[in-house]
Amino acid sequence: MMTNTTRILIADDHAIMRSGLRMILEKQPDFEVVGDAPDGRAAVQMTASLNPDVVVMDIAMPNLNGIDATRQIAAEHPQTAVVVLSMNSDEAYIMRALKAGAKAYLLKDSADADLIQAVRSVREGKSFFSPAVSRTLLEDYVRNLRDRGVEDSYDLLSAREREILQLIAEGKANKEIAAILNLSLHTVETHRARILQKLNLHTVPELILYAVRKGIIS
Repeated sequence: MMTNTTRILIADDHAIMRSGLRMILEKQPDFEVVGDAPDGRAAVQMTASLNPDVVVMDIAMPNLNGIDATRQIAAEHPQTAVVVLSMNSDEAYIMRALKAGAKAYLLKDSADADLIQAVRSVREGKSFFSPAVSRTLLEDYVRNLRDRGVEDSYDLLSAREREILQLIAEGKANKEIAAILNLSLHTVETHRARILQKLNLHTVPELILYAVRKGIIS
């Protein structure tokens, strides 16, 4: 059950960065920073002992990097959402973070502007990306379409499929989508398969990136 206070663990190998992130987060009356970890291995151990709602995770850390730490946390503590912090807006990094189980991807240079919104979004079960990341993905997508000489693939989807696409991209499970839209589980699964086929996508992380490129989610 969701409490009013969001409990947050910070993982970054630079003490000054941890201190700065803590200051940003603790300005919110409903946020509580329950600990900070200097590397990925400590982040995994502290997640197990502290059970935070959200982990703010740097990618480049010693002992265990942020991607592998995210993968372990997502597998062992699915109720904990991971917000990844990175210097890199390259799509390959974003895809690796999403495949590992991250719910948000922020650029470090915009953390002061975006971190609060990212934590609130993942707490609500939604994804979040820094605006600069969304722009990069959108530019890549437009360039891709132009190179392939195809029309917008989004037009291939029915109104119902677009609805389901958004809910999947926001992190909703098939059962939740079925309840929200008053559909059978089988119908949702069929729509989901058709959406992936029409858009030539193969995984949920790819679908999330597609939704960001299209501005369906932020």
